[in-house]
Amino acid sequence: MERLQKTIAKAGIASRRKAEELIVNGKVKVNGVVVTELGTQVSPEDDISVNGVVLKKEEKVYYLLNKPRRVISSVSDEKGRETVLAYLSDVKERIYPVGRLDYDTSGILLLTNDGDFANAMMHPSSHLPKTYEVAVTGVLTDDMLNRLAKGIMLSDGKTLPAEVVLLERSTKKNKTVLHITIQEGRNREVRRMMEYFHCEVTRLNRIGYGVLDLGNLRQGQYRKLRSFEVRKLLAMVKRGSED
Repeated sequence: MERLQKTIAKAGIASRRKAEELIVNGKVKVNGVVVTELGTQVSPEDDISVNGVVLKKEEKVYYLLNKPRRVISSVSDEKGRETVLAYLSDVKERIYPVGRLDYDTSGILLLTNDGDFANAMMHPSSHLPKTYEVAVTGVLTDDMLNRLAKGIMLSDGKTLPAEVVLLERSTKKNKTVLHITIQEGRNREVRRMMEYFHCEVTRLNRIGYGVLDLGNLRQGQYRKLRSFEVRKLLAMVKRGSED
């Protein structure tokens, strides 16, 4: 979302100040309704016209960012913290994150200006698999790993079955590292699953998202999704919602 006058200015119709005058004078419509309030927020899906001329909509774009830790998964932050858009500053379209990754979580984050795509990816019925590499302080036993795989009871209900792969377990280091693939989008789900066994997460990195992986992307780097990847993600979501 961004302010209407900024959208008009970016479209090359008028300067920011002239765009504000056009809005105040009732020359701008959003989805067929005259808008005169300067603070109006619009999205890429909105139909905007100025003096009867419809603004051309942006091409729909899709990006994969390897999000670093300590970065906000948002387009802005009231506390002035760095956001993911700082890493895609040369992208001209008005993109926004698809869902979010916690401040201290790194890895795959999708960004787009396609609202339908974003909603499909985030819908609870999609059951889109997401894989995380997680390191914790504490030793997870085989029994604990089996319980994680079958589903455990959290404050907001039982988790769906997960795929769990043990990578490292050390009593001496008091450390466990594993890959866990979940099919839900609950808030802080993986961290809460670890907390259930009184284990503190020391590193959490999303390495898989549907058919996507990080490949050779270093933290802070991004790439554009290929059209077949977008189609495959949407197909996976459709199958998940039908199950």
